Amino acid sequence: MRTEVIVVGAGPTGLMLAYELTLAGVPAVVVEKQRTHSTQSRAGGLQPRTAEVLDLRGLLEPLLAQEPSDSTTGGHFATLPVELDCRPWRTRYPHPVNVPQIRLEAHLERLLGEQGVPVLRGHEVTAVAQDAEGITVTWHADGTPGGGDAPDGGEVRGDGEVRGGDGEIRGDGEVRGGDGEIRGRYLVACDGGHSTVRRLLGVPFPGRERRMSAVAADITLASRSETVPTERKHFSQYTRVAGGFHSILHPIGPDLYRILFGRLSGQGPDRETPVSADEVREALHAVYGPDTELGELRAASRFGDAVRQVERYREGRVFFAGDAAHIHMPIGGQGVNLGLQDAVNLGWKLAGTIRGWAPAGLLDSYHEERHPVAARVLRHTRAQAVIMNPGRDEELGTVRELVTELLGLPDTNRYVSGMMSGLDLRYPGVGPRLIDLDLTTEDGPTRASRLMRSGRGLLLSLDGRRRSVGDRSDRVEHVMAKTDEDVDGAGALLVRPDGYLAWTDTDGTPLDTALARWFG
Repeated sequence: MRTEVIVVGAGPTGLMLAYELTLAGVPAVVVEKQRTHSTQSRAGGLQPRTAEVLDLRGLLEPLLAQEPSDSTTGGHFATLPVELDCRPWRTRYPHPVNVPQIRLEAHLERLLGEQGVPVLRGHEVTAVAQDAEGITVTWHADGTPGGGDAPDGGEVRGDGEVRGGDGEIRGDGEVRGGDGEIRGRYLVACDGGHSTVRRLLGVPFPGRERRMSAVAADITLASRSETVPTERKHFSQYTRVAGGFHSILHPIGPDLYRILFGRLSGQGPDRETPVSADEVREALHAVYGPDTELGELRAASRFGDAVRQVERYREGRVFFAGDAAHIHMPIGGQGVNLGLQDAVNLGWKLAGTIRGWAPAGLLDSYHEERHPVAARVLRHTRAQAVIMNPGRDEELGTVRELVTELLGLPDTNRYVSGMMSGLDLRYPGVGPRLIDLDLTTEDGPTRASRLMRSGRGLLLSLDGRRRSVGDRSDRVEHVMAKTDEDVDGAGALLVRPDGYLAWTDTDGTPLDTALARWFG
């Protein structure tokens, strides 16, 4: 089998990257070790910037149509009792959006199936070899078809035939067990914190080991005490400490709860040890009393607070994204937020390189832009992990009180809400994210985000002047529009495919210089 880009890992990062490449007409194949889909909810919601990124591609509306988000409370920092207010950031999503990670993955995989993009499940990568012309991946398949039933009942297929760009993917509709190979020009490792690709290439993953072990589980309750929440509230109201446990129990659906718990001291079992119903029951009784009884343990996993990051996001023809590039304690949906933006940052740059129009250095800018972003997340999640653990130091209560007071200050709240939501992100030499302006074009009213669903760049003229993108119309769309919203005096905006401003006519830089820098 041949393709242009081999994506290893069918989590949100890998699926989003494959979708971005498909928009650009670049063939991709997704290879996933796990034969079946996860049934665990995992991240329970999307940060505001994640919601905006999905909206840029028209992916959020179908998800909300399935189950509208009822979130009306702000985000949190270290579960402290102060809502993070994202309204100063001029976003349509001032609160985290209640879309479980499992539903996002199912939606993305279904879309790829509709486009004929193979998602080869049950394929374990056993070797990776790269040369001057491309990269070869060897796998062992367990004979299970590359698809199956999606968690929401839809069907995901990995067969068919896809042609596009400069490459070709062929599939005969049948996946056979045994060893096989796939050849591509590039590989993107999106295969998680225990990345097989990273291990096979001998790429270091520096950082520190976990210092605690905790459990995340989806459960039902046979009975509950008055201390158990029955409706969605601010995350701080789900947190309790009692009986030697720290616990967060919150509703995620009709009669369905997500519980995260860990002991206040001790390392705890390793991540491979199965979570038992008795273990969950012990935590429920200790924190919420004997009147709170476990009904069904639907799914469970272990996690820790290890912190690691690869030094370089590129190794020749191999790129690292999502948890394969960085891990941290899972707090506030930061992993999904990072991973999806890794994918959207890399996708168009990789497509431009394959199609031959990318300017020098564009592909390397993926590491230059995304590595510092993840490093910052690793820093603040480490700080949150300390603040959240009341058993670590008897003086920690005073730190929590002080930070809570600081979060009540408007300027501090704005800073932290921008950091946690991803709305404050600004790459070196690049402007801030595009505000989702209300616009009027010759086709009628629209929003800025709806002009970016093709995955191309956008030249938005707001002053009535027609401008030229030269021979780049295949990668930059020019739209004339009007708006009554504040755009800091700009008459025109050039927007990268990932939604960040590459140029405005107030910069003092010629438009063609910016076009050449980002679009060849």
